[in-house]
Formats: sequence, structure tokens, C-alpha cells
Amino acid sequence: MRHALLFAAGLGERMRPLTNHTPKPLLVAGGKPLIVWHLEKLAAAGVNYVVINTSHLAEQFPETLGDGSRWGLRIRYAYEGPTPLETGGGMRNALSLLGPEPFIAVSADIYSDYDYATLPLEPTGLAHLVMVPNPDWHAAGDFVLDHGQLQEQGPGERLTFGNIGVYRPEFVRDHPPGRFKLLPLYQQAMRAGQLSGERYDGFWRNLGTPAQLDELDKTLRGG
Repeated sequence: MRHALLFAAGLGERMRPLTNHTPKPLLVAGGKPLIVWHLEKLAAAGVNYVVINTSHLAEQFPETLGDGSRWGLRIRYAYEGPTPLETGGGMRNALSLLGPEPFIAVSADIYSDYDYATLPLEPTGLAHLVMVPNPDWHAAGDFVLDHGQLQEQGPGERLTFGNIGVYRPEFVRDHPPGRFKLLPLYQQAMRAGQLSGERYDGFWRNLGTPAQLDELDKTLRGG
């Protein structure tokens, strides 16, 4: 798999005041912007082309990251306009840059030591999601994982979506462009038996607040 999409267009409202002047994925933890950790890991996994969707303070991304050559990557930017298009609209907006093959998609405001090279080259259905144990702030989880398939309800273990996945372009291609979330498409794919998943028990953090960012920074710096 050679292409990836990094979600980086959000407003980062819970991270204010830090995001008043800096996009959330460009906030620093462990001496690097959050998004750089992903770029390094994607390059190490053999990805050579990354699309970054942008909206809030969009001009800062090319100023900071350039064309990606320092990581052996080619970076393209998919601007969504002044109002972010949500996860679904952002993915749909980026399709013309991603090409016809399955691609990795990751939220740039998480941190994980998950190895992207272990993702399937192609999902068995429309998409394959990495699920993590439920954090304290999301104890109810998102979906049920049962023998490699994800369901809304039923037997199996209820886990939280880790914002890491592999998608076929068909997952969003037929949806009208505009602002929409991915959740209804996940639900539709689950009902059709077209959404696979895996459990990941390694280090994973969703970074929503300044306190969570500070905690991660201390962890990465060995504190």
C-alpha cells in the first residue's frame, strides 16, 4: 500500500487556546509535531504518497511540512475550505488525489505505536478498522468485534475505533460531496458484512485536551 490520507482539517476546539494559532496536528509532543510522528511511521511502512486534508489555519501545513521530501514522501494538500467537511466529507474531497487503490487513513491528532506495515494491503470488504480497548472517557466503546468482523451490536467484544484504517475508494465514492460524517457509512457497511477489524493493545492515545497533550509529551520525553 503506497498511499495514505491524514485527517488534519479539524478546528481542535477542545484544545484551545493552543489551537487558536496552531492547527492541532502541528502541536508538538516529544519534540515533534503530532503529524510528523505519523509521516515518519508511514514512510517506514513503505508509504510514499500522503494526502493531508486541511481547513483550520491550512497555510501552516505546507509551511511546516513542505512537499514531504525530507521523509522520502510526496505530500499533497486537500483544502476543504474555511469550514471542515467532517471525516466523510474530508475523505470524499480527497479521493481525486488518492487514486483508485485502497489507502490508509489516520487521524493526525492521535498518537500510537501501531505499525502501519501490519495493515492489510486490501480490506476483505469496504474497509478495515483498528480497534482499541475502551478508554475511560469512552467506556461504552463504538463497535463490536466478532471474529474479525465489526457489528453495531451482538456477541463479541465492544471496542473503540482507534482512528486508523484501510479503505477502498468505493467506501465514500458514491456519496455526494459536501459535509458528512463517516459513522453512517460504517453502520451501512457493518450491516452488509463489509467492515472488518482487528484489536490493538499497544500504546494509543487520543489527544483532545491540553492536559492530554502534556501527558503525552512527558511520556515521549521519558518523564
